[in-house]
Amino acid sequence: MMIDRRLIENFDWGLAGITLAIGTVGLIILYSAVNAGGSTGQEMFYYKQMVWFGGGFFLMFMILMVNYKDLEQWAPGIFFFCVFLLVAVLLVGRVVGGSRRWLVLGPVTIQPSEFVKIGTIIILSRFYARNTSRRGFTLRELLRPAGIMMLPLILILRQPDLGTAMLVVLISASMTLFVGIERRSLVYLFFLGAVVCCSGWFFLHDYQQERVLTFLNPDRDPLGAGYHIIQSKIAIGSGMAVGKGYLKGTQNALSFLPEHHTDFIMCVLAEEWGFVGTVFVLGLYALLLIWGLNIAHKARDTFGTLIAVGVTSMFFWGIFINMGMVMGLMPVVGVPLPLISYGGSSVVTTLIGMGLLMSVSIRRFIKE
Repeated sequence: MMIDRRLIENFDWGLAGITLAIGTVGLIILYSAVNAGGSTGQEMFYYKQMVWFGGGFFLMFMILMVNYKDLEQWAPGIFFFCVFLLVAVLLVGRVVGGSRRWLVLGPVTIQPSEFVKIGTIIILSRFYARNTSRRGFTLRELLRPAGIMMLPLILILRQPDLGTAMLVVLISASMTLFVGIERRSLVYLFFLGAVVCCSGWFFLHDYQQERVLTFLNPDRDPLGAGYHIIQSKIAIGSGMAVGKGYLKGTQNALSFLPEHHTDFIMCVLAEEWGFVGTVFVLGLYALLLIWGLNIAHKARDTFGTLIAVGVTSMFFWGIFINMGMVMGLMPVVGVPLPLISYGGSSVVTTLIGMGLLMSVSIRRFIKE
């Protein structure tokens, strides 16, 4: 296969460098999470993550070679394939911890709900690019994109996976607000959202309700549902300015911190690298978000702009929710920290998003 020389000439080295930097930091932190305190039997997570990163970077480069404009006609097929995977999970998926979220494909286990985020971004970008409205969308006009979003959302909630479902809603809402909503319709949606959030309490599973109650008062069950948040805060606070040193985090080494290599890996960073190290990683994330928004601003067409906005919002909400969760500012909903938390599907989905951003960025300079 011949590689277009223009792709190399206009390659977005800045975005690639930021991605590589965050991924490298993630592997360094993950190594500490699974090795601090001696052999923990979790070392295989580190090596698996390296394999996922390798596969993810390969997919990223393959996707950037595809003209993102072609995705507009492929959008329905991509979206419904993701939905098909969600249906397959409910039928034959693996149950872990009371949730049926994983699909076993031979030696590989994937979490289809992660890939749905990309499918939703592409299909909504297609819809909004073809139905632009200067006055803003009305409630009637938003029924179709709402139906598009609800299809995977219901399947994800059935697993149940409240964290990913929340991300799908927030990504969709961010893209919708970007294209514009009629003022009166926006007011109606605000009140409708408030009603749904309040009534949604009665549809939550018992453990999900317990997480919300624990968020409001972690001390109500310090050795049970509140244990994660309490230990997380201890780990973050004990890091102070410059941290305890690499591989020297006591909360991590003594296994006081649950899920330290997945959802709560930020606590390992804060304990070992302290405030300075945490701000450094946040700076890398901020640079990534600014870069993504700049690509959206300079895209040559509406579809490219919406793809970039959707992918950037996916990064933002993943970072925002995870950090709010580990600091006790949000309920624990199981959202990984992009490119840092352990998780093959999360890493691959993030790098696919990077590939889409690069495809939009590179083709700003290429005349068709």
